[in-house]
Amino acid sequence: MNDHEVHEECMRLLRDGLPVPAPATFEEGRDFLPLGLDMDGDVAVVTFLHQWGDAASAFIEGWTFHRRDGEWRELGGAGGSAPAEPLARRSSGEMGRHLLKYGSGRTVRNSNRLLPWGAKWVNEARLRASAEVVRVRVGKRILDVPEHGHVVVVWGARRGPVVEALAADGSVLDALDLDRPFVSARPKADI
Repeated sequence: MNDHEVHEECMRLLRDGLPVPAPATFEEGRDFLPLGLDMDGDVAVVTFLHQWGDAASAFIEGWTFHRRDGEWRELGGAGGSAPAEPLARRSSGEMGRHLLKYGSGRTVRNSNRLLPWGAKWVNEARLRASAEVVRVRVGKRILDVPEHGHVVVVWGARRGPVVEALAADGSVLDALDLDRPFVSARPKADI
């Protein structure tokens, strides 16, 4: 996938949203699969799974955007290795909890400023939700979890949000503070 294809696919997803149900296989002739999309006001992120030949070469990248003058403008991207069997959903027992952060990125959204201080950032976190998680809550936003379990969250605030994993009945299964990525935001009762 070249830069032009990435940009065109991102623009299509920002306009139309992710396909429902989420794609579970690669289309013939395409080495990428859209995984996630999140928008929060004037910032957005789109993630893709890339795979060349074998599963060992798979990686996931996220592209951030800022809406200015009614138009989405690409800010940049970040990527990393994909988890083993990236499209297989895992139980919380296999994962060790209901939500795991496996990647993140940060891009500056006001790069045209004259002085180095005063930078405003767009942050994104790539998460994997266990099979028991149907939705995640990020502040007032509710995001459906696709069948593959990958979720991406974007924010423009200085502090990262708390993401809550929700069961089908709406109960909170787990919470993850994105400012403290590997510490549960909600203490678990001793068993």
